[in-house]
Amino acid sequence: MKTQWSAFSRPHNPTAKCLHLVRLNPVTSRSELVTATGLSQPTVTRAIAALMDAGYVTERTDLTRSQGRGRPIIPLELTDTQAVHAGIAVGTGSTYVALFDIKGRTIRDSELDIHVADMSQDDFIQHIMAGLNRLMADLSRPLATVGVTTSGSVSPDGVVNAPNLGWKDAPFGSEMREQFSVPVQVTSAVSAIVGSEIQSALTIDGAPMMALFADDSIGAAVTQDKGVLPIAVDRPDLTTHGVLGEQSLVSAVQAAQSDAALRKVLDERAETIGKLAAELMQEHSTPALVVAGSALIDDPAAPALFARSVRSVLPEASLRMIPTHREMVRDIARAVALDLVLREPLSVTTP
Repeated sequence: MKTQWSAFSRPHNPTAKCLHLVRLNPVTSRSELVTATGLSQPTVTRAIAALMDAGYVTERTDLTRSQGRGRPIIPLELTDTQAVHAGIAVGTGSTYVALFDIKGRTIRDSELDIHVADMSQDDFIQHIMAGLNRLMADLSRPLATVGVTTSGSVSPDGVVNAPNLGWKDAPFGSEMREQFSVPVQVTSAVSAIVGSEIQSALTIDGAPMMALFADDSIGAAVTQDKGVLPIAVDRPDLTTHGVLGEQSLVSAVQAAQSDAALRKVLDERAETIGKLAAELMQEHSTPALVVAGSALIDDPAAPALFARSVRSVLPEASLRMIPTHREMVRDIARAVALDLVLREPLSVTTP
């Protein structure tokens, strides 16, 4: 099970570390950032000055606190910037497109009911660009970054190969950059699940973690010292199509209420996915797992079977399931939209 490129990483430079903590706290201070980051006072001072110059951080002089003879403490907060960040989560039956502010709040969003198999990859990219243009129409706020998540493998320059979507060398990155003239990130969806967890963590450090996605494709991603790496999982027999053919999982779950043989097939799938997850967690020494995808969401019996299967191997494993498809696509769209600005804030222009 080999790994491939991914964009996400924990905050690793002073400006990213400080921005991460300012963003997740209503107000903070330079001295609190020194404690939380472990950076020196001069380093934090320089990082905050750079973030203020770039328009990301504001001093709240109205909340200044005196501390005796020393310098007064001036709280800091995230600037409510005008720039918006677009996130696109590509799915086989529909694609979610949204605009977020730097705080992660949804400005506008829409669900595009486009079946990937019904059109060429070039036509699909054109439809997605049109959908984003519609969201931006009449919005008096500039677009700063675009992020796209998809199944399959993604190269650093945004070329996608996704057999389950019928895509071969789909030039998502270059097409989107040419259309919107802003930085564009294209990543695997499962990497964005881990990215979402990193972006919402209240600290800049954390234990290693893994995400597993089980739907019409199977994928995993794991945190490493310098980033998040997707893991290529070659298990087509565990995909919905591999198990059920053309039958949908929702209809199979309904039919299984009176079909013991079908129920057994679904149960074995959930248990086998659990064994796969435990194997990957052991291989990559990750005690925590976030799991998503219809294999668990659309089959009410599957989560307990999956968890029992994982814990039969790793009794102390920390497991969390993203409970709905809507929540998952919103989280990964937000994560990929904000990835670059949170990872390298000074590389992004904020008009």
